Amino acid sequence: MEGVIAAVPTPVDTTCSPMREPFIEHCNWILRNGGDGLNVLGSTGEASSFDNASRRQVMAWAAEAFPKERLMVGTGTPSLQETVALTTFADDLGFPIALVLPPYYYKPLSPSGLQAWYLALHDALGSRDIQIYFYNFPQMTGISIPVEVISDLVSVAPNRFTGIKDSSGDLDYCRSIVSTCPSLNVFPSSETVLQSAAVDGFAGCISASVNVTAPIAAQAWSRRAAPPRTICDEIARQRGLLAGPTLIPGIKFLVGLRSNDIGWRRVLPPFTALPETVGEQLSKNLDGS
Repeated sequence: MEGVIAAVPTPVDTTCSPMREPFIEHCNWILRNGGDGLNVLGSTGEASSFDNASRRQVMAWAAEAFPKERLMVGTGTPSLQETVALTTFADDLGFPIALVLPPYYYKPLSPSGLQAWYLALHDALGSRDIQIYFYNFPQMTGISIPVEVISDLVSVAPNRFTGIKDSSGDLDYCRSIVSTCPSLNVFPSSETVLQSAAVDGFAGCISASVNVTAPIAAQAWSRRAAPPRTICDEIARQRGLLAGPTLIPGIKFLVGLRSNDIGWRRVLPPFTALPETVGEQLSKNLDGS
């Protein structure tokens, strides 16, 4: 998998349960408008706020509706057993890639303990085909996955540990992984990196804001050898408007505007919905008006 990957949000009803039809509609919009793939049930999908039954339901919807080669799914939890169960379920559905957070509850976590956790996941999966992408998000987990741990795991199981999504924003960290583990698919979490992806050796991006910027991000990726400055500048402008603490409520508000479905504005606690006036102004700013 490579290119422009959308970390898709999850629509919920008034009981905070996932909703199939708007989820499928939006995922189809992404794939028709420049998205190369879908990252289901990541941070943008509010996965950590759902129970396992809800996560399995959303996974099944995606697996039924979309080509498997365009899918990855977040299965990481602080519990090794739950992570194994969710990843096994994903493999049963045909997902080729699971995006797995480190076990973020017990801290400080030694490099050897972190490596042992991922190896235990690998061993539990046995001969299953599903690949594991590391998910580095220290702002949320309090853990930065050391490059040395990643390198050691890749050397032990290169067919299992095949990629990483990095949400730290530290491009030097990403470049270090490319240099140390050239076989690994490295995806930073912002489409602004597409302007230098070819030089840096990145496989693309996995981004929440791609739910809005997919058409223009796809233009940058398709011309990644020398993306036009005007396109890169516009991507940076739109990403700058979307990023921040209201990213997820903002994305859901904008998806609701595009699809004419105000139900998209609902978020799971502890998030709060974006006020309508704020959302409308965000939309105007993105349009340049």
